[in-house]
Amino acid sequence: MNNELLLVGSIPLDTPEEVFVAFGAPLGRYLFAMPDGEVGPRRHWISRVHYQVLSGHPELDSVRRPAPDEQGVERLFPRDAGDSWLFKVKDGVKQVRFGDPGWRLGYARDAVNSYFVFKTMKEKGVLPAHLRFQVSIPMVNSVLPPRIFPDQADIEKIRPGYEAATRAEIATIVEKIPAKELAIQWDCSTEVQDAYGSIPGFPLQGAIKRNLTEVRNLSPHIPAEVTLGYHFCFGTLGGWPRFQPDDLGQAVKLVNGFIAASGRRVDWVHIPVLDRSDDAFYAPLAELKPQGARIYLGAIHNMAGFKARIATARKYWPDFGLGAYCGFGRMPPSELPDVLSDHLKAVEMAGRS
Repeated sequence: MNNELLLVGSIPLDTPEEVFVAFGAPLGRYLFAMPDGEVGPRRHWISRVHYQVLSGHPELDSVRRPAPDEQGVERLFPRDAGDSWLFKVKDGVKQVRFGDPGWRLGYARDAVNSYFVFKTMKEKGVLPAHLRFQVSIPMVNSVLPPRIFPDQADIEKIRPGYEAATRAEIATIVEKIPAKELAIQWDCSTEVQDAYGSIPGFPLQGAIKRNLTEVRNLSPHIPAEVTLGYHFCFGTLGGWPRFQPDDLGQAVKLVNGFIAASGRRVDWVHIPVLDRSDDAFYAPLAELKPQGARIYLGAIHNMAGFKARIATARKYWPDFGLGAYCGFGRMPPSELPDVLSDHLKAVEMAGRS
């Protein structure tokens, strides 16, 4: 029962403790791992990196920042892609470098702090004993998408340094948190958009291959005792989905490519699905090559069509777990009771389907 559901990551509550009580307690028996809700600045996903790490970096210039709110007060996170941060590598800089390795990006520090709360909640019996602590981290190409660099040549000047900084964060996390208690998830949105040819200037041909380098350079550094997964996403900035593919074909190719490039066991993969139940959309699932990874479909949304979606999906991949299409960080907290209810309904409905 403890691999029926996956929580992708973000939950718009204020503290990890609130997340563990509100979602971990009622859903824990269906989960294998529990995220801390990506509370605080991480709620807005990669925007946190843009304003906390890239903005003010001595080797970067901020070309644009999100427009202020209606009262003229600064906004740190964008409303949509047209309101996002833009950056330029300063003249004369060949490679952007990041200091304070292992802590500079903030993921390790947040993980260590939240793990203490997680451990305490398990000791108190709020969370079930089998749960691992899930750390969700955006993949490099998603943190540094082409849209935030007016000069595309800047991308290759910053990606190697950011990748090294990410690798250092992982090293700190696995040093500070017991491997048997840890699950690491890579969040991949730009990679999916690229795979479908949805990024201007980036041709569909070669899209899968050009997103594998980051996987080869990062995933093999995660110890085998730590469980590893990938969350693929159609994007939520400005509303979900940012784009609507005709079918899951390119997503499946990306999944297969990432698993093969990981250099170690992959334990789970999350694939979002749109609000449709036609065979054409789901048929590519038959081409999955998970090599033992548990497949989760992001089918928990618009519950009126839920049973039809999973019935069609099961024609092509009979055994899968369930999740939402993405995290909940961009939705109002007032909607969370409905989200929780939908997850519990999904488990019941899937069991009867």
